[in-house]
Amino acid sequence: MKQYQLTDWLPTTQKEVDLRGWSELDVILFSGDAYIDHPAFGAAVIGRLLESMGLKVAIIPQPNWRDDLRDFKKLGKPKLFFGVTAGAMDSMINHYTANKRLRSNDAYTPDGRNDMRPDRTSVVYCNILKDIYPEVPILLGGIEASLRRVTHYDYWDDKLHRSILFDTKADLLVYGMGEKPLETVVRSLQQGKQFSELVDIPQTSYVQKEAQSTVYKLENDIALFSHEECLKDKLKQAKNFKIVEQQSNMMQASRIVQEADGQKCIINPPYPPMTESEIDHSFDLPYTRLPHPKYSKKTIPAFEMIKFSVNIHRGCFGGCAFCTISAHQGKFIASRSKKSIMKEIDAVVQMPDFKGYLSDLGGPSANMYAMKGLDEEICKKCKRPSCVHPNICKNLNTNHAPLLDIYRSVRNHPKIKKAFIGSGIRYDMMLHRADDNKVNKAAAEYTKELIENHVSGRLKIAPEHTSDKVLYTMRKPSFKLFYQFKQEFDRINKNKGLNQQLIPYFISSHPSSTELDMAELAAETKPLGFKLEQIQDFTPSPMTLATEIYYTGFHPYTLEKVYTARTKEQKLAQHQFFFWYDPKYKSQIIKTLDKLKRGDLKDLLFMSKNASRSEKPANLNTNRKGRNNRRK
Repeated sequence: MKQYQLTDWLPTTQKEVDLRGWSELDVILFSGDAYIDHPAFGAAVIGRLLESMGLKVAIIPQPNWRDDLRDFKKLGKPKLFFGVTAGAMDSMINHYTANKRLRSNDAYTPDGRNDMRPDRTSVVYCNILKDIYPEVPILLGGIEASLRRVTHYDYWDDKLHRSILFDTKADLLVYGMGEKPLETVVRSLQQGKQFSELVDIPQTSYVQKEAQSTVYKLENDIALFSHEECLKDKLKQAKNFKIVEQQSNMMQASRIVQEADGQKCIINPPYPPMTESEIDHSFDLPYTRLPHPKYSKKTIPAFEMIKFSVNIHRGCFGGCAFCTISAHQGKFIASRSKKSIMKEIDAVVQMPDFKGYLSDLGGPSANMYAMKGLDEEICKKCKRPSCVHPNICKNLNTNHAPLLDIYRSVRNHPKIKKAFIGSGIRYDMMLHRADDNKVNKAAAEYTKELIENHVSGRLKIAPEHTSDKVLYTMRKPSFKLFYQFKQEFDRINKNKGLNQQLIPYFISSHPSSTELDMAELAAETKPLGFKLEQIQDFTPSPMTLATEIYYTGFHPYTLEKVYTARTKEQKLAQHQFFFWYDPKYKSQIIKTLDKLKRGDLKDLLFMSKNASRSEKPANLNTNRKGRNNRRK
């Protein structure tokens, strides 16, 4: 087991800078998270990447913004720029529940303290730095910056905000996974360019200054409705979203321009997906995989959750309406090589306290590893935000064979007792039947391998709802596929003598979901024996399809009106159906079902204990189908 020195981490204090013998820093990074030197944490990745480029880099994690601001001053000015990230989550989502209540803990903070970063972290950090060091450029990145790079709806203020660039006054914003744009930024600065000249780097955004006013209009530029127009007309905001989502997930995208307050926000198109060698380089950097020693007597919940896990790819082509992954990582999959993955496995087994169990071997969606278009030329022209909705694209290679090989190799590692899959599984792809029988055989073998060898007793999957209408809005497959997967799951468990459970995730109050849809969800899942545990009320996150529907009332792709529960009472009326089995909800649920004139559902949910659990009202599916047809 390797013995680490303090200098094995990037410095966080002047003392640690001195230990390295440095008299000047090139870049100083400020992060809203604790400093964990692990490839799952953005500040560590960026710091290690800059280090690999020969730069002297320091990280100041969770600086105190309330006192005399000594944390922002203690390392002085960097030679090149300050880097700022709010952390691994949008700070408002990190701080508040769907009911806008303050969360009691922060998983990315030592001992889970909830007071170690401010609301709107990016704005606060950047403004402090600009006040102290107005002459030093700021490079803004991370998830909070990605999700707020254009005019966006802010759930916590219940209003539209302009691009975060205006409020932070950052000189340049890097959106998405930042390695490729960051390398280009640094190389450009090393060649003598100023930040004001960095106008054409892919995957960056900036507010056009006076000195840049002569720069251009490209032939394929797309002009969005201005921020002021969107404030006046929600339909224009909805139309903007469609453009932004499509261009963010295209191989050959256009530059986007949006005006606000008489200035132009320029968003350059994204880089192509990282190649295998590029993503390997990022993951193969010399991480200790451990929190900084300053936290030696503290517990960081997010680290405890992932410290024995390995991420094998980035990106997700699911395009789920409520998910922020497509806005940040994009829909194209960037997969690591088997060699790089196994190298990290070898590092994990040497970690302190490792007992032989990997908690996860996955990615944003666990079974998308090495999947991409069969004909890339078709992908270059594609504008679909999802490769699997409303149906699985015929050009998508859904071959699970490369992933199956990874699973088996890890399972056969001499120091691995069990490798669990904790990331979400797309069972629709496992059930999909392609034209190639080899692909179908690999899917069947993968399903068997997963269930027999990689489940920790409970396999979490995400059907999200039971209503086809709601699922269509979510860009999720029909609940019928859940039944098919459960049948296969139960069959494999029975054959192997296993007693494993499926744990489904569900969401209430999602756009297009009504009280009746939730009542039918309760009725549909009760006969399956579920008392739902993994549940949540829809939280509008910036730059997702569902959030735009929630705010505007329109579906950005059809411009049709969509119902969404918005008030606290409307949300509670839906959420209560998750708890039909709890006596304290019974009377209110009965009142709701009486109001909906669905006595059949009342009978099913509250029938006598001696009644058959498999009993289901005969008209349940018929009623849903009829409503769906009327509402289309």
